Amino acid sequence: MAHAPMKVLVGSKNPVKVASVRNALAPLFPGRLVECEGMHAPSGVPDQPMTAAETREGAVNRMNFCRQHGDADFFVALEGGVDVTEDGPGTFGIVAIAHGDIVSVGRSAWLPLPPAVYEALLDGEELGDVMDRLFGTVNIKQQGGAIGLVTNGHATRESAYTQAMVLAMAPFLHPELYGLDAATD
Repeated sequence: MAHAPMKVLVGSKNPVKVASVRNALAPLFPGRLVECEGMHAPSGVPDQPMTAAETREGAVNRMNFCRQHGDADFFVALEGGVDVTEDGPGTFGIVAIAHGDIVSVGRSAWLPLPPAVYEALLDGEELGDVMDRLFGTVNIKQQGGAIGLVTNGHATRESAYTQAMVLAMAPFLHPELYGLDAATD
């Protein structure tokens, strides 16, 4: 018996974010059509989150907005942010996923940022705008992102978000290991 399509609401209309969600979920549910729809969802944080906590808050706020304003099997939000650790400034993404009453929050890989880029962010600029200026690109955040530019295309914003999505899906794929009641069927 064929499964009904899986409907997923993504808390952004950014094509990179919507594609990364689809790319992550489709292989996890073979034989099931994954329909991803982006919607505008406010983050409630600055356009350029500057701490891990602020970035997480933005992702969770977007996910909850989707839950309150839509009907889907999964509600997903991805928020890109910046922080500073003992290793210096870097950028990363936070993913928040809800399925029923279960919520999972995950994080992408860390990309070290050049000091001059971080200084521009402290002055109030967004990462995508800074990278567009440095590399002569236009709207890089809806393409390969800063990750694609500084890795010469060997990794991209989409690939980082896709990996973060797959990792954050673990509690839904094995709810019994996480002490959860609901499965993804």
